[in-house]
Amino acid sequence: MTQKQAQIGVIGGSGLDKFEGLENIEKITVKTPFGNPSAPITVGDIHGRSVAFLPRHGTGHTILPTEINVRANVWALKSLGVKQVISVSAVGSLQEKIEPRHVVIPDQIFDRTRSRVNTFFGEGVVVHIPFADPFCGGMRALAVKACEELGIAHHKSGTYLCMEGPQFSTKAESKVYRQWGMDIIGMTALPEAKLVREAGMCYVTIALSTDYDCWFEGEEAVSVEMVLGNMRHNIGNAKRILGYIFEHADTAADCACHHALDGAVQTSNDHIDWKKHDKYRIFFPEHFK
Repeated sequence: MTQKQAQIGVIGGSGLDKFEGLENIEKITVKTPFGNPSAPITVGDIHGRSVAFLPRHGTGHTILPTEINVRANVWALKSLGVKQVISVSAVGSLQEKIEPRHVVIPDQIFDRTRSRVNTFFGEGVVVHIPFADPFCGGMRALAVKACEELGIAHHKSGTYLCMEGPQFSTKAESKVYRQWGMDIIGMTALPEAKLVREAGMCYVTIALSTDYDCWFEGEEAVSVEMVLGNMRHNIGNAKRILGYIFEHADTAADCACHHALDGAVQTSNDHIDWKKHDKYRIFFPEHFK
């Protein structure tokens, strides 16, 4: 039986470990050269699209941000035919204008991680991809339009600072990040964005503000109940945005993201034994004909 393919991939973060409304569902366990993905991938149909859903932190939220096998997750989605990846992520706000329950569609990212593998390549194959604009412009525009038409409070741009975690920031760190001009803070957008780009897929993040980071000294103390309530509200909005994107995405359109690997291999071809690098077949099929 032919394995079910997908056009759009969704990587769900905190609070979004399943997605309702998919039809003709198939659960697929993908074996990758980089190990196991976070969970089996649910592939189904919605709004005339084939969608692959993967919970980033595993079923039941069992995987720390640093422990996520991002290479396996991205490779698995690529192997299923995915061309557009939507990340849903809970974040803290570093700016007063970005209130809890607001949605941010970031256009930039700042890397403060330190313990993560951030490339598929190496072992004799040197690859450099462009990453000046880490999020797909077309996918971002569609996500912003979804927020506008659905009446969801949102910010059409912003810089996502990705920290290592799992601990949250100190007040000193949070205040410095604000001085740097960062807008939101989370733990999962990297190396995800880099690896999706290396895989030649489009990438957009729907960032859901659950609370102000610890820099904010307001009258009302942040409580677990408050954060969880905001998260539930945010997930409802995220599902509405996803539904809009599924309905309106042009999955047949070509995009510069799909050509990130064009000319990106710096190693001379006569120094690469492609037979020893079968895990790269999915990225460079022309070398395995």
